[in-house]
Amino acid sequence: MAKIAFIGAGSFGFTRNLVRDILTYPLLEDATLALMDIDGERLGYITQACRRIVSEGKYPAKILPTTERREALEGADAVICTILCGDVSVWQHDILIPKRFGVDTNIGDTRGPSGIFRALRTIPTMVAICRDMEEVCPKAILLNYTNPMAMNCRAMQRESRIQVSGLCHSVQGTAMMLANWIGAPFHEIDYVCAGINHQAWYLRYEWRGEDAYPRLRKVIRKREVYNREQVRNEMFKALGYYVTESSGHNSEYNWWFRKRPDLIEKYCTHGTNWNPGEYAYIVKNYKKRVKTWRKQIQDWLDQSGPLNLKRGHEYASGIINAYMGGQPFEFNGNVPNTGLIPNLPPDVCVEVPVVANRRGFNSIYVGPLPPQCAALNNISVAVEEMAVEAAITGNAEMVYHAICYDPLSAAVLSLDEIRRMVKAMFRKNRDYLPQFATTDF
Repeated sequence: MAKIAFIGAGSFGFTRNLVRDILTYPLLEDATLALMDIDGERLGYITQACRRIVSEGKYPAKILPTTERREALEGADAVICTILCGDVSVWQHDILIPKRFGVDTNIGDTRGPSGIFRALRTIPTMVAICRDMEEVCPKAILLNYTNPMAMNCRAMQRESRIQVSGLCHSVQGTAMMLANWIGAPFHEIDYVCAGINHQAWYLRYEWRGEDAYPRLRKVIRKREVYNREQVRNEMFKALGYYVTESSGHNSEYNWWFRKRPDLIEKYCTHGTNWNPGEYAYIVKNYKKRVKTWRKQIQDWLDQSGPLNLKRGHEYASGIINAYMGGQPFEFNGNVPNTGLIPNLPPDVCVEVPVVANRRGFNSIYVGPLPPQCAALNNISVAVEEMAVEAAITGNAEMVYHAICYDPLSAAVLSLDEIRRMVKAMFRKNRDYLPQFATTDF
């Protein structure tokens, strides 16, 4: 009987779908599912939802809700992490302060000044989860969904012996999107995707064994297709390889699209499938969204029809099933670079093909990335390494150095302006960053 712990289980839609997927495997249908969240209201909602799934599926699973992390982790075989450190009262400033200084971000949860400060708040808790696991479930695997993915995973992989891999929707999601664009059934697509999280590259993308890139280059000439992903389609045209994650995210990770208002207007405002200023919109409408969130949950709990218990497309359930002795499962995961991509630095967090089985995570050698792809990855990696070092050691000047090399910040601001922006962000985050004894740098 497996025990699977959800840390940050109050993410209602996400946890609910993962529980549904996990219980579709015969090896896991009698699992103990420990749901842990510090928010009692959210924990109550997700407990009701999971018990309904168990009841309708007639599964012999057990639901164990708790607000105590170690209780959830005790004896676990697998841990799924979906935490958020700090609410809108603090993370709104990850967007608003850089905006005031001229760094206009859209989502801000992965890289840049916004992603770095989210990492500074989150990494100490992530490492603490690993420390608890070393004591109460040392053989368990940890599957992380919390952003900023690469920095969180790098910190845990650096500081702990727990087997950690980060999971992201962007690899399979983008692969499906491209298949749809070229009119290919997804089950006929093969690909090799590697790089770093949110900035991995389809080194091969094939339909029925033939290179599908010529078809893709042709189809993105159509305005209706080009407009769906303006930023990524521009990157594909320039660099020759398609990148994972949305245009909204990728517009933040380089110098090319958000450094001037006219470029934001051209590439980041019209005719694409993401909303400019998404997180700024969330901040503005936060109270309204909370009311809507509660109603949506209650509507789901009150629905009278049978639930759809068919397995979805998330990786986690297949990985856990493989680790518990089921069929090996291949996925793209965030793992240490043990020579997997030779032209990225050793030990940094890379996103590559991985096979899960009883031994855990077995990463697959990829080889060197094309130089134009490796160049962009290496800049992001250098920034992430400095940010992780700062989060662990409490070195405030290292935070400043990391943001000095962030491509978008550097394209817009002087070194002195970056220093003033970082100091302003530290002031708003003071209560959330106890590892920094001083921010006088």
